[in-house]
This record gives sequence, structure tokens and C-alpha cells, in this order.
Amino acid sequence: MNTSINLEWLEADGRGGFASGTPTGIRTRRYHALLLTATTPPTGRLVLVNGFDAWVETARGTSSLSSQCYAPDVIGGDGAERIAEFSPEPWPKWIYKLEDGTRLRLEIFSVKGSATTCLSWQLIGPGQGIKLFVRPFLSGRDYHSLHKANPSFRFDATIGPGNVSWQPYAGVPGVLATTNGRYSHQPEWYYRFLYREERERGLECEEDLAAPGIFEWDLAKGKAVLILSTRNLASTLPDAFQPVELFDQFKTREQKRRELFPTRLHKSADSYIVDRKSGKTIIAGYPWFADWGRDTFIALRGLCLASGRLDDARNILLAWAESVSEGMLPNRFPDSGEKPEFNSVDASLWFIIAAYEYLQLLGSAEAQPSDDARTLHAAIEAILDGYTRGARFGIRLDQDGLVACGEPGVQLTWMDAKVGDWVVTPRIGKPVEIQALWLNALWVSSQFSDRRRELFERGCASFRAR
Repeated sequence: MNTSINLEWLEADGRGGFASGTPTGIRTRRYHALLLTATTPPTGRLVLVNGFDAWVETARGTSSLSSQCYAPDVIGGDGAERIAEFSPEPWPKWIYKLEDGTRLRLEIFSVKGSATTCLSWQLIGPGQGIKLFVRPFLSGRDYHSLHKANPSFRFDATIGPGNVSWQPYAGVPGVLATTNGRYSHQPEWYYRFLYREERERGLECEEDLAAPGIFEWDLAKGKAVLILSTRNLASTLPDAFQPVELFDQFKTREQKRRELFPTRLHKSADSYIVDRKSGKTIIAGYPWFADWGRDTFIALRGLCLASGRLDDARNILLAWAESVSEGMLPNRFPDSGEKPEFNSVDASLWFIIAAYEYLQLLGSAEAQPSDDARTLHAAIEAILDGYTRGARFGIRLDQDGLVACGEPGVQLTWMDAKVGDWVVTPRIGKPVEIQALWLNALWVSSQFSDRRRELFERGCASFRAR
């Protein structure tokens, strides 16, 4: 099979974390991982399990089921050459074909709402004397960083009935592997994995990963199951559980959930709607973005309103409504948990559009919750009041009814490229699309009261004149 290394798959967990990779199985980005979890959803992302080596032993000898890329540019393992089929739906699935004609299926999927990735290997058709071996690669690093061999990594494994767990670093979530396989502790470092996409971007591109041990299965006795999660999953497991049964429960649940989406586009859109504290938010893009105010409210209209996901729209809007400060919504929440950044003049104005259209849809359905409406109306008015009085970064109402904004060193619009202290397109003054959004926001306000009608008319006249 001609499996392109340039293609990628991604399984989102609904919390900001995900599993991702390429159809070849070769990781080409630092973001490709089996278990990448958001510790403060959807931020605080850490890579816990990066990937794995896999091989089978038969009467004919040993055959690899994986391939790795090492520096300077060497492929280790010929598993990618045994891929006969790959399908991304409903989740990534591979068919491997051995030289004797034996075929095996690998499938990987994430569990919605849980930092959990499920893997299984299974013979297709009868087979005898086929043993599978899988060696996971661990790190425990920030997902933007790279991992290097060091003496602080703790290889120690805690082995329980049907599971193995590791705690590589203090302060980093531990990894729980639930499995029907036999674990053999064989700690090793693997050095100088090469990530080609990072190299193409001119970034550091080599990484060392820890391999604590090897899982082994006899595939003639049934499918091999490996469920990777944070150790938090252990507290939710019943006292007497079977790993295969748990895998089948997760699989059935995910199959039913994904069958509800009418198209692949709807299913893909679902990946971007994730948890944030007690509400919901929208991821601006995978693999490296979290939730950005501007992107959230541009995308909400399609992801939620146009697709009928009004409950999700409500949760997102109400969660962000609590973040209004001096008339502004955050542009983004940093991964490391510092104070939110407010360097966006348009995020708040996009919020007003999304909130108004959401309320209109609820009103037409005769199900408008008055408490929610009051909260959203109050947020809209707080935004308009803040812009009228004057907000951060020179955002202020001018006498002509339009909004001026900007100051040196800050990028406030969607043209937000910045290199060091150099703002590539500062756009200080009255950017045209900001005026359109501002006038639209005044029009929305005028649908609820006459308080800003004169300002709206004055701004429209100035806009047309200019």
C-alpha cells in the first residue's frame, strides 16, 4: 500500500487532549502521540505516551509491525511496508499482511470525555503460534517541548491484576495501561527519534524516549487489548473487571456516539468542541492551538448553531460571558495557566453576533431560557459599555461613532503576526472589518432597546462616508 507519511489522523478526547499520528505509524511531529492529555482542560497539555514498537513472532521468524524515524534520517523497522490497508473511519484502522499471508488488524480510538486511548490487535482469520510484542514509549513532557534522556525519569512499574502503571516524574500524571497481556519489565532509552515536520519548520526535531517494558500476547487466543489512560481511570474501574470487556464497552459506546453524526464533516466538527471547567469551548486548531476568543465565536455559528447543537452553544456562550473584562473577552487562555490575554479588539464583537443568533434560534423554538437571555444581554451591554468608555490597548469610541484601536507593540486584529517585538501589521486606527463588527454589535443592541440607536445611525453614516 502506498501510505503517505504526509497524511495524518487525529482522535480528540473532548477535553483538549488527543491521539494522533500518520498512516505509516511513523511520528513526524512532536505532537504525534498515543496519550496526549489536557491536565486543565483544554490547556495544560502533556504528552504521556508517545508511541510504540510492535512485532510478531511466528514459526517463520520475527516480523515488525512498526517503523520509526531516527536521526540523521534512518528508518528503523519495516512494519510500514507490511501495511496492506488503512482507513480513518470511524477511527484509524490498519491491516498488516505478513509474508506467509497472515493478516492482522490494529485499531486506535480515543474515548470521548476521558483521557483514554484504546488499542487492539487481532488476527483476521485463523492462526497459530503468533505472539505479539508491544513496547510503549513514554515521556511526560509539555506537548510543545521535546524529551531528552535524563536520570530523573522513573522507570519503576506498579503491576496489578490486568494493569501496569508508571509515574515517570513527580507532578506529572501517571500512566495506567489496562491490558490482557503479560508485562515484562525491561527499561531502556531510545535515542534520537527524528520528527521531519519539525525539521521542515526549522525547529528542534530530535527526541529521546523511555521504554519501561514489553507487553506480550498470544494472538491465537484472542485479540490483544491495551488501554492507555492517566492513573485517574483506576479509581473508576470495578473490582472485578476484564480488560477485553472494558475495551468492548468503550468501543461500543464510541460506535454508538459516532453513528449519530449524519456526515463525516459533522463528526470532524465534534472534535473541536471540548470541555472547559464547568462549560464548553472550541479549540482553535489541532495540534498546537487551544481555545481563542476570536476563533471560538467565528466557529460557533457553524459548529453549533448551524448543526443544531444549541446546548453546546449555550454552554460555550455562558462560560465565556463570565470572562468579560473592561468590555473585552480574552483572546486566549495560555497553556501554562497564567492570566488570560486580552489582545483582541474583535473577539468580543464576534461574541455578540454568536450570542444574538443563538438567542434568535431559541426564540424561534419558543424555548428561550430567560435567565440565560439576561446573562447574555448583560454581557453584550458590558462589552459595548467598555468599548464606549475606553478599554485596553487604545480601544475607544470616537466622535464619529466608530471604534479606534491600537497602540505600538500590540496586534489586535486577526492579522496578528508578531516576530519578537515587531508587529507585522499593527493596523492602528480604524480597521475596516472592526467597524463592520462594531456597527453590527450596535444594531444587535438596538433590537433590545433604543439606548444605542442614535450611535448606530451616526456610526453607519460615518462608515458610508469614509
